[in-house]
Amino acid sequence: MLREKLALYLDLVRWNRPAGWLLLLWPTLSALWIASHGFPGWRLVAIFTLGTILMRSAGCCINDVADREFDRHVKRTAQRPVTRGAVSAREALALGAVLALLAFALVLATNAAAIAWSFAALAIAIAYPWAKRLVSMPQAVLGVAFSFGIPMAFAAVQSRVPLLAWLLLLGNLFWVVAYDTEYAMVDRDDDLRIGMKTSAITLGRADVPVVMLCYAIYLGIWAAALAGRASPAIIFIATGLAAVQAAWHYTLIRGRAREGCFKAFRLNHWLGFTVFAGVVAGYALR
Repeated sequence: MLREKLALYLDLVRWNRPAGWLLLLWPTLSALWIASHGFPGWRLVAIFTLGTILMRSAGCCINDVADREFDRHVKRTAQRPVTRGAVSAREALALGAVLALLAFALVLATNAAAIAWSFAALAIAIAYPWAKRLVSMPQAVLGVAFSFGIPMAFAAVQSRVPLLAWLLLLGNLFWVVAYDTEYAMVDRDDDLRIGMKTSAITLGRADVPVVMLCYAIYLGIWAAALAGRASPAIIFIATGLAAVQAAWHYTLIRGRAREGCFKAFRLNHWLGFTVFAGVVAGYALR
């Protein structure tokens, strides 16, 4: 019984699908390096890595409870533990609360500025599942939630959040809109039928051009923000390699097939890793 329950909880937090927390992790670690002008130390790396995994897992619990009535009508999500009744809503919320508290315990090991910003991060994470009912582009709300590790990283290192952090957050928001629109394209037919609001539905036939524009804006903002702060040659190479990946994603999503769109979404963490690797190498070789 305990083994079965543990398996359900691991499925609830998407333990076997790490792409979700990797999408959160790479920009957060990049921000740590940028805020520290190089390696931030293993302590902060460990705190933000574990905190990212815990908060993403907590977010899955909240999201699945909020969406359980919708998810049963979507082919991709119908078998989620809460949706099919294998885990109760109360259990899922309790697990999410425990995970969020563990993440907060990690934040307590940083400083007052990071602790203060963690409350804003939590509020946005809780608000996102309901944005899909009210906002035509809920991916923009997710973009803020999935980018909030950036100002928190600056707060933990510098005890403040400078303009640079918000510029990086803005750029990262466009990346989130890009890959989550790809994700929404997978479920477009189901979401139309049940009345869910997504960027894929709002954009219509402009979905693919807007996704590619968002990739370009993201890479452009980050490259400009890093100009003069890290090795220009390394940043140029990393940005170029990320742009090549974005171009490959275009070939996957241009036909709007479910399989291609989902593959593009799942592979986005490699694009984020490429930018992170460029940041690390750029500061090491400047």
